Amino acid sequence: MTTLPLMDSSLLSMAPKGLVQLEAEPHRLIPERGLEAGEQYRFHFDMTKCIGCKCCVVACNEQNGNPAAINWRRVGEIEGGYYPDTQRHYLSMGCNHCVEPSCLIGCPTEAYTKDLNTGVVLHSADACIGCQYCTWNCSYGVPQYNAERGVVGKCDMCHNRLSDGVAPACVGACPEGAIAIEIVNIADWRRDYLSANAPGLPSADDSISTTRVTLPENMVPDTGRVDLERVEPEHPHWPLVFMLVLTQLSVGAFAVLWLLDLLGRDFLGKAADLKIGALASLTLAGISLGASTLHLGRPIYAWRALKGLRRSWLSREVLTLSLFAGAASLFAGMLLFDLPGRGAAGLMTVLAGIAGVTSSARIYMVKARPAWCTAYTIAEFFSTALLLGPLFVSLLAPSSWVLYAAAAGGGAQLTTQALKFLWLSRTDVFELRASSLLLSGRLQNLFVTRLAILVVAGILIPVMGTRGWVIALAFVLALGGEWLGRFLFFISVVPKNMAAAFTSSERAAA
Repeated sequence: MTTLPLMDSSLLSMAPKGLVQLEAEPHRLIPERGLEAGEQYRFHFDMTKCIGCKCCVVACNEQNGNPAAINWRRVGEIEGGYYPDTQRHYLSMGCNHCVEPSCLIGCPTEAYTKDLNTGVVLHSADACIGCQYCTWNCSYGVPQYNAERGVVGKCDMCHNRLSDGVAPACVGACPEGAIAIEIVNIADWRRDYLSANAPGLPSADDSISTTRVTLPENMVPDTGRVDLERVEPEHPHWPLVFMLVLTQLSVGAFAVLWLLDLLGRDFLGKAADLKIGALASLTLAGISLGASTLHLGRPIYAWRALKGLRRSWLSREVLTLSLFAGAASLFAGMLLFDLPGRGAAGLMTVLAGIAGVTSSARIYMVKARPAWCTAYTIAEFFSTALLLGPLFVSLLAPSSWVLYAAAAGGGAQLTTQALKFLWLSRTDVFELRASSLLLSGRLQNLFVTRLAILVVAGILIPVMGTRGWVIALAFVLALGGEWLGRFLFFISVVPKNMAAAFTSSERAAA
């Protein structure tokens, strides 16, 4: 065994300047001191050092036992300039352990906590029910759903290693020292967090990311993400497509039944029609609420969704729709047995239904999904209720004014879709413009079909005739059209996210 001699001072003086600096001032991967009051740990990413080797990605997956398709740390690519003066840089990102983490704010089961001692945003797989709401809330696409386990997971800064004085896996694996752990004063960072912004990243304004990014000094102004032309449809979430439309149908139907009961049963035609309509609408509400649990990775724990009422719209949706189902059951029972006080019960049903539809819409109005984060979402959901509710009641007893209400709902939905598409297509925001390109490109046939159904089944048929088979045809078409519309609602949204790699065939993150 041969022992190498130590380098003497004369040899050291002949070494390259960078080597001398490395020996004299070793690069620190983790802080030398502990945290003080008002401080937390954060990542520092030095873009000038990253070579895009993805050692950090591999190390993270090995450390956490994740499959290859689920990456809690990802490497994206950005480029700029014009040939032959072009630049390409790499962007390695894990969880940013934000000051105001949107994943934590939206979680209905309080599975997320921000550690008071370290500032690290932690996720509890035991508390998670797999609703995937956090994957919609995070602008960076950090939380990722593991279908095999039925829960979400994310980077936790390897906090157990950090507490033992060992660098996180990604930090220790980087051959260039491009990733490190730093200490940041939260109050100072909240006042000035511009260093968290970088080309290829969403604005830090959404949740105040704490990751500090060092950019190259000579970066050209037009540097941006390389995956701008690679926009793919999102997941359709079929249980939610089914649940949302039927829930809104039921709310609209009970509103019509309540009004008909107030006006007098003779106005409807047959007294039994109100009873049948109420029972049928109640059945649809029950089916839709039951179907919603199929979206959960762990449906047996669906009851936990009520824990986050203080801040989660998903928790509020569960509560308000449960109240709607209870009030609707009471109203239907009073109709069935001709009990007095039906007006008050019907009013409670309608108010709870309005609150439920509003809560459903607010779930999707998050900054990380710009095409959802608009009043058009509320208009779309209520237009569905106004269209399908009257059509459903008209199946039992055709009434001209009820059909006119359905036509108003069809017109409102058509107007909402047209105005929303114009808004999407005329904006300079990448995610919004990309949504319009999906609807006018690979999803064009489905989008045009949805609009055509609205014109025929939502407006023309309700206005022109009251024959039973015609109304039945209109209802079937309109119901299918609204399911198609909600399907497009989910798959055409383009989320905010960090830039993907140039060679990626699909986006693995949520």
